[in-house]
Amino acid sequence: MVRRRLIILVVVTWLPLLVISAVLGKATKGTVAVPFLLDLEQHVRFLIALPLLIIAELVVHQRMRAIVQLFRERNLVPQAVLPRFRAITESAFGLRNSVLAEVLLLAIVYGVGIQVFWRNFIALNTDTWYATPSSQGPVLSAAGIWYGYVSLPIFQFLLCRWYFRVFIWARFLYRVSRLELSLVPTHPDRMGGLGFLANTVYAFAPLAAAHGAMLAGPFANRIFYMGANVSQFRTEAIALVVLVLCMVFGPLLVFVPQLSAARRRALLAYGTFAEQYTRAFGEKWLRSGAPHDEALLGSADIQSLADLGNAFEVIRTMRVVPITKEALLQLALVTFAPLLPLLLTAMPLEDLLKKLLGLLF
Repeated sequence: MVRRRLIILVVVTWLPLLVISAVLGKATKGTVAVPFLLDLEQHVRFLIALPLLIIAELVVHQRMRAIVQLFRERNLVPQAVLPRFRAITESAFGLRNSVLAEVLLLAIVYGVGIQVFWRNFIALNTDTWYATPSSQGPVLSAAGIWYGYVSLPIFQFLLCRWYFRVFIWARFLYRVSRLELSLVPTHPDRMGGLGFLANTVYAFAPLAAAHGAMLAGPFANRIFYMGANVSQFRTEAIALVVLVLCMVFGPLLVFVPQLSAARRRALLAYGTFAEQYTRAFGEKWLRSGAPHDEALLGSADIQSLADLGNAFEVIRTMRVVPITKEALLQLALVTFAPLLPLLLTAMPLEDLLKKLLGLLF
């Protein structure tokens, strides 16, 4: 019911703000410093970021189930530990569906997100459609009351629930990494067969884009209404990209010990085997002379020697982190994409395109 949920949430969070601010005469330019229709932060938050958070639930649900199943389909979980793997999976689903966890998240949203974080760090210190600044703090209008106690808590709840789900995913991966997995050091993905985990970038792409949009909205307001320059937010933009990369790919680092151990054992085993094979190969074809009844061209011995060399090279270049540079770059670009329009406030579109094309090519 993604489409229905999107419509309901937009109707509940954004539409009342438009109606109430219009009734109060604070929707259009000239009445307050930041009228509702020109408040880019709210439009981006409720019309772009919030739908992305909802869409991300469907995308992650579909892709993550397939990723979890690959542990079994690729025989990475030995039969002996399969019951424990099932228990870990069921525990993750149980946490995801926990009513108690969602009640606690609501308490956090109203106790910390609204009363502390939003009032002290996010609300603009100027006359807006939702509040008027005073010495005791911002005084909320009728639209501001709906915004502060209905619209914003819904958005923050969805966001906090996502962080909780990322925690569940990280917990699942950590517990799986404690199992004795059947890794394949010669797997072509050069990650012992865990290369599919790097594809989580596609599952979390909508969530990453939502974070970029959440940052673009406040930046736009401060640029247009408080005289800020886009270059002032360089540190925050970089910090956001790093945060999203750590949130998505950080949990995958739990497999480093197993991948490192598998690579080390395989190098020792294949090194010993390669020494025995190449010594026998030399004895047969170089020192003792080729057998009279066996042709050198097309010999299976030579092909096996080449295959052994390729296998050893795959093991030698095996990554101990199931992350690719392409996945890192893709997620960073998705996160930063909502911030790109703000660069137009600092340079013309033609110059911006030239710089972007120069970075890409």
